[in-house]
Amino acid sequence: MSQLIIATRESRLALWQAQHVQSQLQARGHQVGLLGMTTRGDQILDRSLSKVGGKGLFVKELEVALEEGRADLAVHSLKDVPMDLPEGFELACVMEREDPRDALVSNRFASLAELPAGSVVGTSSLRRVVLLQALRPDLRIEPLRGNLDTRLRKLDDGQYEAIVLAAAGLHRLGLAGRIRACFAPEDMLPAAGQGALGIEIRSERRELAEALAPLAHTPTWLAVAAERAVSRAMGGSCSMPLAAHARFDAQGQVLHLRAAWGDPAVPGRLVRAEASAPVAALAQAAALGQAVVAQLRAGGAGPVQ
Repeated sequence: MSQLIIATRESRLALWQAQHVQSQLQARGHQVGLLGMTTRGDQILDRSLSKVGGKGLFVKELEVALEEGRADLAVHSLKDVPMDLPEGFELACVMEREDPRDALVSNRFASLAELPAGSVVGTSSLRRVVLLQALRPDLRIEPLRGNLDTRLRKLDDGQYEAIVLAAAGLHRLGLAGRIRACFAPEDMLPAAGQGALGIEIRSERRELAEALAPLAHTPTWLAVAAERAVSRAMGGSCSMPLAAHARFDAQGQVLHLRAAWGDPAVPGRLVRAEASAPVAALAQAAALGQAVVAQLRAGGAGPVQ
């Protein structure tokens, strides 16, 4: 293949992720360049994603670049990738996961428990809103948009007492020192795909899929496939307060999947579900996801009006 072009958003974190893939491919003898782009999700910062089109706003422009042949692959934070890709596109590779947990970042307080009642906590994730409400119903949860650096600046400007971010992004940018505490997944269940990178290509590019195969991490791919199966079946999007997280046992054979659904209009109301099964193929991961979905629905989880 001639030089490969990676389509990427231009935020510092997105560029880090694209450069990480670039270096991995270059180490395997490929010539790789970057095509930086600004997406609608990067441009619309005054409204929550759930009100302006959801996670697809971060990937659409990159997919257009793939379709028009201006780029060969796109690198995404997997939690930002819609559950169903447009016809002609596929997720060709899922790389090894970083820390999937959520992190509390604050300049004054070392834990969620230390925050005084009424403290303003920033997040734009409905998932985080319902889980924070369940943990601390006495806090004020306010919207927080922008890339990682913008969010940190808003905290430093005093707009929030604390903000909640994905630990993976902070680690990747060398900002782990900003983390005051990481939430145990039992308390703050991560989003489907959180901490993992996905590489999207046009489906007909089989030679490209083969070139990307060495970058894939099978345990991560199987785990996120189970998580995304939950989100897909539940209609998961930015307007769905849904969490799903899977991890293998110590032997790497049995996958344990947990999910949680909440209602922002009813603070503290959470439906939780979990199941375990031996998983060695994507179909088995999907089946495990369906088992958890059945429990969620039996508990009353569904679309929020």
